[in-house]
Amino acid sequence: MTQERSGVVTLAGNPVTLIGSEIHVGDNAPNFEVLANDLSKVTLEDSKGKVRLITCVPSLDTGVCDAQTRKFNEAASNLGNDVEVLTISVDLPFTQNRWCGAAGIERVRTLSDHFKMSFGTAYGTYIKEHRLECRAVFVVDEKDVVQYVEYVSEITEHPNYEAALEAVKSMIKVKK
Repeated sequence: MTQERSGVVTLAGNPVTLIGSEIHVGDNAPNFEVLANDLSKVTLEDSKGKVRLITCVPSLDTGVCDAQTRKFNEAASNLGNDVEVLTISVDLPFTQNRWCGAAGIERVRTLSDHFKMSFGTAYGTYIKEHRLECRAVFVVDEKDVVQYVEYVSEITEHPNYEAALEAVKSMIKVKK
């Protein structure tokens, strides 16, 4: 039975229910299956051996989600090829593709969880009341161990960009 967690985060001040277990630093990162913009299946295993910065947003078509994805796209250009930056939402792959083209997003890979809610359930970001993802950031090392977690307590707020990027940068230094 899938766990439900109430009162962990709010959306516009209203508590929502998250489906799935909370992820913690030190956990083995759960695998997931989402869709790329070309409708191909993507899993965590597809980027094994790289540091993964996984950002989760309700919809790319909102101000904070747009800004978050742009911020991580800009930062990704300085992280090198050993880092994979993924942004997951429930937006349709076609919508994500169109948004990326219009926004000039080239370093972040947008992925859709709309079909199975596999990521949302595995990482505890699935908002039961709205069938959306909450705002969260995870950093997973090349061995699939979670090294950083942030569930943003108010979904309309920005994540701690600096802390997430510092976690990634510290792993790149360790790797070299």
